[in-house]
Amino acid sequence: MDWTSLYLKTSNLNVFILGTGEVATRRANKFLDHGANVRLAGNYLSDELLEKGAELYSTSDVDRLVEWSDLVVIASGDEEMCEYVSEISEGKFVNRADFPLKGDIIVPTSFDIGDIEISIFTNGKSPLMARQLRKKIQSIITEEDILEIELQSYARSILKESVEDQKERRDWLYKIFEDEKINEFIENSQIDDAKQYIDKMIRC
Repeated sequence: MDWTSLYLKTSNLNVFILGTGEVATRRANKFLDHGANVRLAGNYLSDELLEKGAELYSTSDVDRLVEWSDLVVIASGDEEMCEYVSEISEGKFVNRADFPLKGDIIVPTSFDIGDIEISIFTNGKSPLMARQLRKKIQSIITEEDILEIELQSYARSILKESVEDQKERRDWLYKIFEDEKINEFIENSQIDDAKQYIDKMIRC
């Protein structure tokens, strides 16, 4: 397997999307929701995309759109145009919705639960199973898990200020995770009480 999972910072990233159909619209929404600048070449854009800041261009503009972009997304049903844009995108990151493994970047199925984002990639073998696995994972993550993440983040911020040794900080985080009183607070959604308790644990 020659793919490595990474997260790409997309704020102010220039993304050109060839196509304005269903797949292109999904890609555009994803990048817009994560702060990218998005321009699409095609026939029509929904009001939703326009309100988010997407811009519509003609396919005759693809050369300058590729030049403008940091990332090129090919998501059109026009095979000839797809191949042309792929050829002129040398040196750019390319996501090919038509033939994913021919590109440089895969946009996997993903979902958010609170501050968690989970992505699933089956190496192009089964998008259907990626969706099924997504449903299974969503069903086992609980509200308590989300609250635990919030408390761990809160504890880490305090520990970085008060404990220099990284191993000691890690030991503290395990101690907080296993603390019965904190788990009781989480079960009762008493997040503020849990934070006060953590404060006293660490600072005393």
